Amino acid sequence: MIDESSSLRHRYLDLMAGCLCRDLFPEMEPDVDAAVRAEGRDWPASAETMIGRRRLDNLVDCLTMVLDNDVPGDLMETGVWRGGATVLMRGALAAWGDDDRSVWVADSFRGLPPPDAEAWPADKGVDLSGVETLAVSRAEVEASFARYGLLDSQVRFLEGWFADTLPTAPIGRLALLRLDGDLYQSTWEALENLYPKLSVGGILIVDDYGAFEPCRRAVEDYRIKYEISDEVIPVDWTGIWWQRTR
Repeated sequence: MIDESSSLRHRYLDLMAGCLCRDLFPEMEPDVDAAVRAEGRDWPASAETMIGRRRLDNLVDCLTMVLDNDVPGDLMETGVWRGGATVLMRGALAAWGDDDRSVWVADSFRGLPPPDAEAWPADKGVDLSGVETLAVSRAEVEASFARYGLLDSQVRFLEGWFADTLPTAPIGRLALLRLDGDLYQSTWEALENLYPKLSVGGILIVDDYGAFEPCRRAVEDYRIKYEISDEVIPVDWTGIWWQRTR
């Protein structure tokens, strides 16, 4: 027998994903290559997310796992661009009728910082600080939530550089953590400050593992340092995830 409430939740999140990446509205971005958009290899003109349909579908699957199994903790993304992934997280809480968790939206809301190659040698030569497309204001991200009727007290913003905001973030536990910080420094700072708060059974998603070598190195260095052996599962050409088992 099909669980009707489960079916309705997934239909809602599938509809949200199609709206967030504009799959359902190709006329809004008529020059987009559908295959490129599905893999998140372009920077959309109007869509709230650039992570593509495959990574959105993975996020839905991961949200389903932690919410169906009542893994303790909030949901969070570090590096949100226009906010699409966090909007989907808030939509999941609405679909599950979960009034207790928060969605944490962590970003500078002014793009990426220049790489500090002296302190973080792995970031040498990877400078995205001048890319204006990546500098999305908090007001624009709030508008993304409002567009879907999801801007409320369960959405909590951490505005500023990760080095300043993450060490003292008032977060108890996390059920799902999604990293989208591109650089070694931003990835390491997110892992160092937030991974210890990820519950056993919780899920870590890394967006830029395949796209940016500094990000991959930070993840691998962290796993080695803390002897993390949980299986790394690829999503597409760049995204990965794993479930914390201990």
